[in-house]
Amino acid sequence: MTIFSPFNIAEAMDPGVKKTADIVYAEGKRGKLDVYQPEKVTGLSPVVMFIYGGGWHAGDKFEYEFVGRALAAAGYVAVIADYRVFPDAKYPDFLEDNAAAIKWIEDNIASYGGDTKRFFLAGHSAGAYNAIMIGLDGSFLHEHGVSMPIKAIAGISGPYNFYPFEYDQVKETFGSAPNPEGTQPINLVSADDPPIFLASGTTDPIVRMQNSKALADKLREKGDWVTEKYYEGFGHLEPVIAMGAMMRFRMPVLKDMLEFFQTFGAFPSGAPRPIFTPEPPQDQLTAVIKEMDSILEPIADGRRSE
Repeated sequence: MTIFSPFNIAEAMDPGVKKTADIVYAEGKRGKLDVYQPEKVTGLSPVVMFIYGGGWHAGDKFEYEFVGRALAAAGYVAVIADYRVFPDAKYPDFLEDNAAAIKWIEDNIASYGGDTKRFFLAGHSAGAYNAIMIGLDGSFLHEHGVSMPIKAIAGISGPYNFYPFEYDQVKETFGSAPNPEGTQPINLVSADDPPIFLASGTTDPIVRMQNSKALADKLREKGDWVTEKYYEGFGHLEPVIAMGAMMRFRMPVLKDMLEFFQTFGAFPSGAPRPIFTPEPPQDQLTAVIKEMDSILEPIADGRRSE
């Protein structure tokens, strides 16, 4: 059982999705990925790879089935890959793993109904860092022979400016980097970056919303396309939980992200599938989720900004 278990039961997830689990994309026990496909399609579908968080110390793809099914139900072929975490990995190993997963997508996703000409990248928390870094620093994809362009990127509750490293967990993961400033997305912005969507809860105690604001300012300064969304009164885990069917009524993060992707050609020949949003459940259920957010120990994904 994990904190995400209630959202991964069949009754809590989007229907009409086919899952193919534990596909090998790299060596090692964490070199596997899951693919989620919409059951009813005509032609190829856009592709989105979702990278989960966990402070670069934790996380498993099985915990995010509710996200994969949400994206597939919206008409995407969704990919969620495991990647190495500390202590088996330090910066930049997890970026290398995600780049390898993207290479697998480029080479294989057509067999699952995916269109490599419509590839999008998304992530939450440490996964948002991974997604944004891969988009801003082209060397990771280049080293893995990826030529497939990223049409747009979504970062949810992500840390993008956390040097100098203040927390033990971050020091353990990033402290040995020869150029620590080069590990920070905010320092890698250039004039030709992919379009970026940044979202955050306004009361996130783990990765302050200022991370998104600062990166957005830098992207605009360079003339890049960026869209910001801030969800009033919500914390760190709530935005990713709200991507799933059960809690989607709480905030439109999935709708906002996919509308951004649509701006950049996700469904060029027709309207995307409508996103199902249920009626709010009983108040006590939302109270439980708020309590879950409040009692989580900070995982120190990034530098806190007061």
